[in-house]
Parts: sequence; structure tokens; C-alpha cells
Amino acid sequence: MKIATWNVNSLAVRLPQVLAWLQAHPVDVLALQELKLTDDKFPHDAFELAGYHSVCFGQKTYNGVALITRTAARDVVRNIPGFDDAQARVIAATLDTPSGPLRLVNGYFVNGQAPGTDKFDYKMRWLDALQGWLQRELGAHPRLALMGDFNIVPEDRDSYDPVGLQGTILHTNEERAHFRALLALGLADSFRLFEQPEQSFSWWDYRMLGFQKNRGLRIDHILLSEPLTAVARACTVDRAPRKNRQPSDHAPVVATLDA
Repeated sequence: MKIATWNVNSLAVRLPQVLAWLQAHPVDVLALQELKLTDDKFPHDAFELAGYHSVCFGQKTYNGVALITRTAARDVVRNIPGFDDAQARVIAATLDTPSGPLRLVNGYFVNGQAPGTDKFDYKMRWLDALQGWLQRELGAHPRLALMGDFNIVPEDRDSYDPVGLQGTILHTNEERAHFRALLALGLADSFRLFEQPEQSFSWWDYRMLGFQKNRGLRIDHILLSEPLTAVARACTVDRAPRKNRQPSDHAPVVATLDA
């Protein structure tokens, strides 16, 4: 089984790229973020023609998440239960697999703008709520994958300039502490389960030749619960779509499981 996450930075703009990528890489699950469209505009028919089911949680202009799956998902949850949020940032669903139910949680984490701002405070509250909910989810769903654009650089090696960007948004001690708290729930960073090339990133700024100079960040992640960690076989970043004409600024991250 292959599961992938990709912030497409507008599905309306990049649907052809997503469909082409799925044809070339027929993963079992694709978690999408930053749809930037409402549910009534979601292209369910296009994914169905490609052999996929889809569930979405959209929002005009901003945010939005979806799960694209080979088999139909059930028990869909939108946003963090009990957390009052006007933003469409989380969608969760269960897939029935030969190895048992697989719970998928797809999140477009809050950016936070800058430490000391209202948006950063919102990010901290959102992350607190996410952690509490995931603890309950893991109790109910031992086989769980948390995937998405986390907007957190976990370690210095995940940033092209850890010294110059120290303490700035995505790099703060507070954000990294929240990432470690997620791992402490019993999750593992699937990318770090395997030997990886140095300077491996999943996002590159459009400006100043960010991709061409590999001035990137690793902020897109797939975290796996212990039963899934035991059957993880690979995790890679597919840089090829970042070379497309009018690409997303993010690249897909793909984890391979014997599950």
C-alpha cells in the first residue's frame, strides 16, 4: 500500500497535474491540502473516472482538504471535534484494508504568520486541540496515519538555512515542541525511518529561484502509529511535480507500507 500527501495550492489550477501524477503513481491514498474551492466545486467526477473515491472539506479561496482513495472511505470527520474553527483544515476517514481498518487524518496545519501574533496564538491552540483529539483517535484506531502540510520544520536538518531562520515561523521552539508531542503519542515520522539524502525538502519558495537553488523546507509529513511503523518500507519526496509548468510550491511525499 502507498499513501501520499500533497499540498496542491489550488486544486482548480492543478487538477490536471494531480490526475497525471495519479496515473503515473497509482497510490492507494492521496491526501490533498489547500484545495481553495468549496465542496460544490470539488471534481469528484474527475477522480471517479481515474478510479478513485473522494471526500472533501472545502472553503472558498483558502484552505480545504480532501482524501482521494482507491476504496470508499467511511466514518468521515471534518475539522477537530470540539474545537470551534471557521477554517477547513482537517478531514479524517477510515479505509477497510485486508490488514484491518486504517484511519487516515489529513491536516492543513495553521501557518501562524509570526511569533507573538494572533495567528501564532491560533496555531498553538489548534495544535493543542489536535493533540488531544488524536490521543482519543489513537485509542479507537490503532492503525492511524497523520498526514499533511504541518507548517512545522521538525529539526535543523529540515531547513535550508537553520541558523538564519532560527526562531522564525515554522522553526520556533514552540512549534517543534508540538511536533515532538505528536510523536510522543506513539507516532513516528515515516521519512526519518529510512536513510535520506541530505538537504531533503518538500517545499520551495516560488521566489528567488528557491527550487533551483534547493532553498527549501521539509514541512509535509506522514506520521505513522506503531502498528504501521512496523510495516513501513519506504518514504520519499517526489520532486518531479515541482518541475511542472505552474507547479505547486510543495512536492508529494509518499510512504510505502506492507499493509
